[in-house]
Amino acid sequence: MTDSLNHLFLGIFFVAALVVPALPIVLARFIAPKRPGPVKNEVYECGVEAKGDSWIQFRIQYVTFAILFVIFDVEALFLFPWAVVFKGAGWAGLAAMGLFIGILTVGLIYAWQEGLLEWES
Repeated sequence: MTDSLNHLFLGIFFVAALVVPALPIVLARFIAPKRPGPVKNEVYECGVEAKGDSWIQFRIQYVTFAILFVIFDVEALFLFPWAVVFKGAGWAGLAAMGLFIGILTVGLIYAWQEGLLEWES
């Protein structure tokens, strides 16, 4: 009985995880007012009227550097809980984390060799 009850709760949770984000999106299609106008369609950012074209070229290095930062920040987020349960994880936990760090190390070496970590102005 408890096993089927656990599956029922899991199913309810899964359905709620699908419905809760989708419901506002679907409702907005029907409820939201649709009155476009010249003022409403103006480009506006941070309280300042935009001047010039909004499609400008920027250095892809900024985006690459930000993505690398996020990847290694997530690595740190995975290392802290693993360090807390290090003794209980056993050899399998050590091997899994070693593989994880190894893959990220290969990525870091690749980024370093490609010059993605060099900041040029």
